[in-house]
Amino acid sequence: MNQPTDPSELGRMAQRVIELKLEHRDLDAAIERLQDASDIDDLTIKRLKKRRLQLKDAIAKIESAMIPDEPA
Repeated sequence: MNQPTDPSELGRMAQRVIELKLEHRDLDAAIERLQDASDIDDLTIKRLKKRRLQLKDAIAKIESAMIPDEPA
């Protein structure tokens, strides 16, 4: 994947990573609270975990795109 060279695009990508990491952290906390609750809603927990995994993948993809390509 080609790294964007436009500084404003890199800034937008970095900001998006921050936003996704915050959402990921919030989901971690929500999942933990639900698992600690006495009336566990398995379906909700599964959905939150799936969303958390999607966020992790999106973060990795954006961070990978921000790393400069090394010449072979």
